[in-house]
Amino acid sequence: MQDYEKGLDLHGRAIMGEFRSLVPVYQRQKKLVPEFISRSLEEAHVLVTAIESRIKTGESLAGKLALKGSKYASVRDITDIVGARVITFYSDDVDKIAALIQKTFDVDWENSVDKRRQHSLESFGYMSLHYVCRIPAELYSEPEFPELNEIRFEIQMRTALQHVWANMYHDTGYKSGLEVPPEHLRMLNRLAGVLELADDEFSRVRTSINDYRRKVQTLVSDGNFDEVSLSGDSFKSYLALNPFGALTARIAAINQAEVQEVPLVSYLSALRLLGCETIGDVERLRTEYSEKAYRMSVHQIGQTDLDIISSGLALQNLCIVCTVSRGGGTLELEKLFEAIDGPSPYNAARARSTLAFIEKIRK
Repeated sequence: MQDYEKGLDLHGRAIMGEFRSLVPVYQRQKKLVPEFISRSLEEAHVLVTAIESRIKTGESLAGKLALKGSKYASVRDITDIVGARVITFYSDDVDKIAALIQKTFDVDWENSVDKRRQHSLESFGYMSLHYVCRIPAELYSEPEFPELNEIRFEIQMRTALQHVWANMYHDTGYKSGLEVPPEHLRMLNRLAGVLELADDEFSRVRTSINDYRRKVQTLVSDGNFDEVSLSGDSFKSYLALNPFGALTARIAAINQAEVQEVPLVSYLSALRLLGCETIGDVERLRTEYSEKAYRMSVHQIGQTDLDIISSGLALQNLCIVCTVSRGGGTLELEKLFEAIDGPSPYNAARARSTLAFIEKIRK
């Protein structure tokens, strides 16, 4: 018998004996439950910040039994010996995760509680959603551990800010609001309000961003280019239409070359440098300078045996001929290459040779 058990009555000690005999089962649950949760979240493409699990220590269990051991007939009536916690980024993800938990495990609704709905004006602190569950036999079973499908465990779902609050609140050593001195209670309530507001705002910002992206995708796919500002999101939607594909195919056909796909998002800075403010501006640049870009490419690779070209060659040459056609010289071309590929000591020489090449083929 451990020292922390000595203050327990006979009933409490009997429950502690049951607890020790079931430790191997608890250990299996501690390992399996987060694995099942992780698999379910991954299949649903739901990202979380952490999945944790723990087994209540003997000392902690003894303390619980000392306070209210009479309410438990056996250790199996204690539903939080094994506990898992899913920590989300956004408050509106808690309900999504809860739905996945319901599909994965058998939920004991009578003992589960949504503490988020217990908030009152006088309360403080963050509440989380608590489910008491079992592992259904059709999900997993082990003949040597039949108790795996019988013993209940708890799953908590909360946001990262709620988790921060809970840890800080626990660190104060207070068990309930009644123990908090009034001046400290006021400070805690203020802080809880700030965190709750931040949680709501993070979710609202994400929703707004997602709505914006959907709107951009619709406008771009419908060809309403002038209504869409040039940004990372809109440029990606535009690239999804493969606007430079036809020019790339023409250039590749010069040598019957293979096209090696590369990301074109890096050209966003170059297009902004060229004065493009909307997707419509990019589309006009593409239309206006495609033929010049093709002729430049003919002189570039037509007399070579090059059999692989980059999918970025078409857009690169579009930007080059646009720069030169607008009167740009070596300095402007150097800035263009820096926008495309980043700073390099070779950009100046590259700009000079490119300009000399263009002037040569013009003759």
